[in-house]
Amino acid sequence: MASIKNLKKDINYVLGDVIEYALDVATLKNEPKKGEAIIDEAIDTFDTLIAKVNANKVENKKAHYKAINAALETEAKALVEKINGL
Repeated sequence: MASIKNLKKDINYVLGDVIEYALDVATLKNEPKKGEAIIDEAIDTFDTLIAKVNANKVENKKAHYKAINAALETEAKALVEKINGL
């Protein structure tokens, strides 16, 4: 991983794409309430991951950021699966 800045951008872009996809699918399938719930979950995930990135008191920073990157991937896949299930 190149930098913290790039990690923050990755979090923003990935979860932004998930939100956009949720909006599109919810609109197409006429399920606005379910789409809103998934979007709220994506926003909560964003807040959680950014808070972890901004944590200052971490012993092994490299492992910490790798774990955040892995959590981003896992959460994004789970959200996309929920969207596909609409």
